[in-house]
Amino acid sequence: MAPTLKHLDLTVGLEGILESHFAGLHSGGGRSAIKGGQSAASKALAELNINGYAKNRSEVLPQESRGATVLSPYIRHNLLTLQQVWNHVASAPFADREKFRDELLWQEYARHLYARIGTRLFENLRFEQIWNSTGDGWPKGMSCVDYVVDELERDGWLVNQTRMWLASHWTVRNEVGWLHGQERMFRELLDGSRAANLLGWQWTVGAGTGKPYGFARWQVEKRAPGICNGCALAKRCPIEKFPDEGTLPNASFEALLISDPDPLTSAGPLTVATNSPAEHVLLTIESLGDADPALAANPELPVIFIFNQEALRKLQLSAKRIYFYLETLQHLSQRRDLSVYIGDPFDFARTNSVAITYAPVPSFTQFTNLAEIHPYPWLRRPHGDSVRSFSAWRNKL
Repeated sequence: MAPTLKHLDLTVGLEGILESHFAGLHSGGGRSAIKGGQSAASKALAELNINGYAKNRSEVLPQESRGATVLSPYIRHNLLTLQQVWNHVASAPFADREKFRDELLWQEYARHLYARIGTRLFENLRFEQIWNSTGDGWPKGMSCVDYVVDELERDGWLVNQTRMWLASHWTVRNEVGWLHGQERMFRELLDGSRAANLLGWQWTVGAGTGKPYGFARWQVEKRAPGICNGCALAKRCPIEKFPDEGTLPNASFEALLISDPDPLTSAGPLTVATNSPAEHVLLTIESLGDADPALAANPELPVIFIFNQEALRKLQLSAKRIYFYLETLQHLSQRRDLSVYIGDPFDFARTNSVAITYAPVPSFTQFTNLAEIHPYPWLRRPHGDSVRSFSAWRNKL
């Protein structure tokens, strides 16, 4: 065992673990009502009812009118795979099923795109938009924006409609670089993935499409009726009219958006790549569920999870996200021989024989000397054709 690893005792209270071991590694913010763990994920899926989803998925208020499912934190960490959720809604009404499955495919598209172009997704993708200028794109004082930011910071989750409001308000309306806005949102979101969050912001502000989404009072009154009534700015609303979206100039062309010269590398192995006998299963943030391929294939092996100390120090994720991970790991420890540490997961993999599930993220290349690499649970295997847009990608599936 690497001497730099710090062991976490999951049998004690999680508040104590956070206070004792994560000082300086998070940005605070309490605990979300959305709980981590395979049981919570499985319960959410069992209770899923998407009747009316096509009509109500964008509703914001009243909350009981929302059609959004709140499955995304579990999908993001593969506590629920996209294929499991896809199959679960097979008997739903046609319009609701197709709209819901479109959203699942959007998640898969984001993963495919990120697997192919990696950190290039942190820059303007296809069109030039305000990218790296600093500032606060969510100034206080508007009831609609304050409500959504409060919900983000309290729950670590938002419906897609209000994510678009915040992204548009940050960059299209207030002309602050979207890179910093997405980072602020990423810190809070329980479902925060680089793939989905970066793509969502690029799409909303127009860097991915050339057509910025204009946030205005009309959307608020349609999706959250009544929220404007108590706003101090109701009679001098700064978003009364749609913003001047303009025409975005083309960004430098990215050849990888058209074709992938090595789709097998982007997608990871088709079958288990075995190099030596494994002595541990090493889990990553990308795959924490019971159906993790490496975990399921090695029921007799002890399981390791290592919080990446240097990454946490840099990212300063909210406490809500740390609690969600700890709840998930605590639940897994009731069924498997699990040890949890803070340290360097890449160093552990170099010096121990581990089985791991491939993750379609740039940092996975830092894992070396792996005993077993298991295929990632794709909904659709990545292809090598165009990913310039969702429709271009989908047409080649």
